Amino acid sequence: QVQLIESGGGLVQAGGSLRLSCAASGRTFNTYGAGWFRQAPGKEREFVAAISWRGASTHYRDSVKGRFTISRDNAKSTVYLQMNSLKPEDTAVYYCAATKRQFSSASYYESEYNSWGQGTQVTVSS
Repeated sequence: QVQLIESGGGLVQAGGSLRLSCAASGRTFNTYGAGWFRQAPGKEREFVAAISWRGASTHYRDSVKGRFTISRDNAKSTVYLQMNSLKPEDTAVYYCAATKRQFSSASYYESEYNSWGQGTQVTVSS
């Protein structure tokens, strides 16, 4: 497995922006797909965005399309989530994840991931 550490969370007003980072160490991260998931209080964890191992393809949940952008810098073993036009309903703990299989596409199936970070809190005030 790969070790993942998220950063960049915080408190922001509605309409604001945050950029989350996920730094990886361990196995060769740049040969695995990556994704961001989130969990709000009292709710199940849900898919947010995913990126393929080379960064050529991405996938987003409908509610963040046009506002969030996932990207990766394989030279730095880091995945990013740029979040713009934030809404109170985006408030959650955000988790970074890496796929279990090498050379993965952008997958929204949680079962495709077997390495998880500890999470970073994002709070959007109205």
